[in-house]
Amino acid sequence: MDQAPAADSPARSTAARHGWRVWAIHIIIGLVTVIAAIWLVLFVTKGRFLRHPFESIAGKLTHRTVSVGGDFQLYFAPWRIKFVAEKIAVSNPGWATRPNLFTADRIDSRIAPLSLLFGRRRFTWLELTNGAVDLEWTPDHRTNSWTFSDKKGGKRLEFPRIDMAVVNGTTIRYRDPRMQVTADLALADFRSQDARIGRAVGVRGKGVIRETPFLLNAQLLSPDATANRGKNELVARMRAAGNIVDITGTLPSIADVENVPLRTRARGKDLSTLLEVIGVVIPRTRTYDLHAQLVKDGDVYRFTKMKGNFGDSDLAGKLTVTHGERLHLDSTLTTEKLDIIDAAPFIGYNPDIVATKGAEAAAAATGVGPQRLLPDAALPVATMQRFDADLKWTIRTVRSRRVPISNVDLTLALERGKLTLSPLRFAMARGDVASDLLFDTRQRPSLVRYDIRLSPTPLGRLLAGWGVAEAGTTGTVKGRVQLTGRGDTIHDSLASANGRMAFILPAGSLWTKNAQLAELDIGTFVQKMFEKELKEPVRINCGLIAFTVRGGVAAADPILIDTSKNVITGRGGFSFRNEALDMAVRADAKTFSLFSGQSPVGITGSFAHPGIDPISGSLLARAGAGLGLAVVATPLAGVLAFVDVGDAKAAACGPVLSGARASAQRTTKGDPRDDVGRGTTAKAEDGKGNPGEAKAQRKKFLGIF
Repeated sequence: MDQAPAADSPARSTAARHGWRVWAIHIIIGLVTVIAAIWLVLFVTKGRFLRHPFESIAGKLTHRTVSVGGDFQLYFAPWRIKFVAEKIAVSNPGWATRPNLFTADRIDSRIAPLSLLFGRRRFTWLELTNGAVDLEWTPDHRTNSWTFSDKKGGKRLEFPRIDMAVVNGTTIRYRDPRMQVTADLALADFRSQDARIGRAVGVRGKGVIRETPFLLNAQLLSPDATANRGKNELVARMRAAGNIVDITGTLPSIADVENVPLRTRARGKDLSTLLEVIGVVIPRTRTYDLHAQLVKDGDVYRFTKMKGNFGDSDLAGKLTVTHGERLHLDSTLTTEKLDIIDAAPFIGYNPDIVATKGAEAAAAATGVGPQRLLPDAALPVATMQRFDADLKWTIRTVRSRRVPISNVDLTLALERGKLTLSPLRFAMARGDVASDLLFDTRQRPSLVRYDIRLSPTPLGRLLAGWGVAEAGTTGTVKGRVQLTGRGDTIHDSLASANGRMAFILPAGSLWTKNAQLAELDIGTFVQKMFEKELKEPVRINCGLIAFTVRGGVAAADPILIDTSKNVITGRGGFSFRNEALDMAVRADAKTFSLFSGQSPVGITGSFAHPGIDPISGSLLARAGAGLGLAVVATPLAGVLAFVDVGDAKAAACGPVLSGARASAQRTTKGDPRDDVGRGTTAKAEDGKGNPGEAKAQRKKFLGIF
């Protein structure tokens, strides 16, 4: 009796499980019946009664006003969702410049149901008639019109996947206030059947980028494969500011260019006009033609495998443009050969004018006066403060007729208007030049600093373009230029500069067919000319050519070169203000010499047109004295006026080689020198950079002996 209930327990469990299965089957049948009934109702009515619920629900989900002014259908036909809407409109957010994000006279579509829940939206069929799409960003780029959210934030624009489509009369407007871009595009009509469009799909339009108009023409050349089943060959061309940009590539889907490698080619008369379109300023260039691979990743545009030319120079490397809160350029460039004319824009010259008319004409084109060389082209201060940049540029060789330059290594940084070139290094005549340059446009006027250092450089190689024989010339030169000025042009910054310039000549020799003229010993020159020993090298013990710069006017401080036979000294200076040269150089023999003029040789004129005046007033006076002696005495007495008794005081090379100022220079006996300037500058022009009192102050400025 005690075991009977246990025997019945398995039977009850089996009955209970059977009951649950029956209930489950009934529930499933009921659900299927309900779904079938709903499907049947929707199929029969085509879901037209759902128009108002659709408007309400879609409006709440998108936080926009959604309206359908004509026919409306929403049902399964049979396994795809069929959606038809006429006179449909989706409003824009209140900040937008146009009322509606999207309008269309008619949409007839088939939608894959599961794509609404998972993954990317997919249209197996789309017919769009007279559609209009308005896409806008807020000025701060924190949100856009197609991001359906009441919270801040802007998503990328993602188009649905479309298998087959008929599109007629559709336009797209895009506006980005931060990038200052507005584009109005028209999509050419096309029709696809059985996943084939059958002909190219085109987009034409125009727009404005930062006040620069542009035209755009794009086509999908092989849309037969469709957006998501194959390849779409894109060919696009944009024209702006005299430049042509071609873009070609294979898109994974229509209008999807994100993270897709695209081939680009840009060409035109001046690359600076193309970059100016997006608010970037670079020096002017001659005709250019560049190829690169472009990959767009949101606000980042990466140009890699860049290769091409500008003018007679080549260019390769990569460039990244980031449209963030501030526009930023990051580039690494290489050049095998840079033509010196193509480098002219780096200091403000128009390279085309330099190539055809010369540097003086190019300087005049920047606004300076006639016969000037320093450019007066203003720095683009406002633009430099709108974008940032980092540049690394290496140049193997610079083609130049005069000075051999190679192995240029330039590092540039621009941050909120502060531009630094640090370091800027290059090899010049087997010597090295290292520079640090600063242009700080945040200060008004701009603060400009020049720090240029020349390592020991062979004179023969450096001066080969001016007739110096490299073989047999062992002399070297090293130096440094440190100047600080203010101004928004190179001319203004130098015209107001203060600082020092010094070039040191250690022991060596200089060999040229005009060697004795270089020594400025006329008597020795005549003797060597008749003795046919003109090519004997000039032996330099030590030398210093230095200037103190105050207010843009440079005074010799000192010019002192000690050779085996002469002591060469100089006084005077030059002006960055009006580019005038006003110096006097003379040589005193250490030994007795006949026919030595022993008088200053003037260096006059301007930077653009320097002149040498070997017949100075002092020399003419001595010639007159010699003529007088010849008349009243004997012909031999006339020669005495040109005799150098050889009393020049040899220089102590220590202060010379250390680049000391004139006041610190000594003779070999340790006595202070009284034949070099003291670094003072007379008023050689008025405050406006005009010659003014220059003529009246000539003697004082030159310090004529």
